[in-house]
Amino acid sequence: MADYGYEAINSEGKILKGSISAENFELAKVQLKNKGLIVTDLTEQSVLNKDININFDKKPTPRDLGVFCRQFVAMSRAGVSILECLTLLREQTENKVLQKAVREVQAEVEKGETLATGLSQHPKVFSDLMVTTVNAGEQSGSLDVALERMADQYEKSAKTAALVKKAMIYPIVVAIVAVAVVVLMLVKVIPSYTDMFDDLGTELPAITKAVVAMSDFIVARWFILVPVIAAIVIAIKAYAKTTSGKYLKADLSMKIPAIKNLVVKSACSQFARTLATLLAAGVPLVEAVDIVGDTMQNLRFYDAVKNAKEEVIKGVPLSQPLEDCGLFPPMMYHMIRIGEEAGNTEEMLNKMADYYDEEVEMAVQSLMAAMEPAIIIVLALVVGVLIAAVMSPMLTMYQSLDNL
Repeated sequence: MADYGYEAINSEGKILKGSISAENFELAKVQLKNKGLIVTDLTEQSVLNKDININFDKKPTPRDLGVFCRQFVAMSRAGVSILECLTLLREQTENKVLQKAVREVQAEVEKGETLATGLSQHPKVFSDLMVTTVNAGEQSGSLDVALERMADQYEKSAKTAALVKKAMIYPIVVAIVAVAVVVLMLVKVIPSYTDMFDDLGTELPAITKAVVAMSDFIVARWFILVPVIAAIVIAIKAYAKTTSGKYLKADLSMKIPAIKNLVVKSACSQFARTLATLLAAGVPLVEAVDIVGDTMQNLRFYDAVKNAKEEVIKGVPLSQPLEDCGLFPPMMYHMIRIGEEAGNTEEMLNKMADYYDEEVEMAVQSLMAAMEPAIIIVLALVVGVLIAAVMSPMLTMYQSLDNL
């Protein structure tokens, strides 16, 4: 895959410049032609002349996409055409990335393409889940129903994400304050007592020696310590993006009881809600399970759902591989099995999604309740050690004076 810089004229006569990725020169020209552009210049880009595109616009959130789908449904049911819906949504959308994507989708629809085809041209904005659901809705003549299900999907995802984010704010703030307090004491407070410790002329306690040595090292070697810490953080982030790093993160999250509870219930909610949305839109089970697998954030659940897809292709009921993988709780695969036997899998999935949405909220609250005292205890221990390091020599000195 190579990058090509181009200059072209659009249908309105405007000159456009940009870059495009393609297997070769001819395919790049075909892609530009399919977009309705008249190419005036097309050259392969090298490392030296490659366009540098720094985009500070934020990617649309699930909430943004939920509002987009909900408004589209409302206007569509009011008799507004798809093109008019896109025009109105483009004008009132505040997110610049989404606004640009809607404008280009509108251009595709104006050329006679389906809405799903237009959405598929922007995979960074519109997920495979939305594209597939919209495509199924268009083919069955129930686009408004498909988009309404997507609105529900995005709104539930936004709510869950907000709950988790809210739960993380408190420990992050406390951790930052704790680090700031420790650094302040080691850099400012402890050095101010160093001369006094030297004048005591007595053997300092081990805890005081350790803290003073740490303080001296930070003050004298901070220019080494800061880059080392930054390098460690960067290395950890880089490793977390590798396959082994993702598996390690997934395994660790499944070994800590409080976090495991939240991870499992979030995965169950995501699985049930997404699969129900796709099945309601008329997407075949195998394709639906494949797409659901792509939405799983934990790599172990991703592997389990992808394996389930392979088993479903062989004719095995979905509930069986979900049970065999050992990741999903019994209620999940038992309810799906009941739905398979009764022929109402979609209804069972919706009930499971609602149930696990409530369970996720309770798990977040439980995690917060457990983390708050734990963080306070850790912070108290850290500060207590520093105070003990300062006070121990002073108490020793006062005892010596009393003995005189």
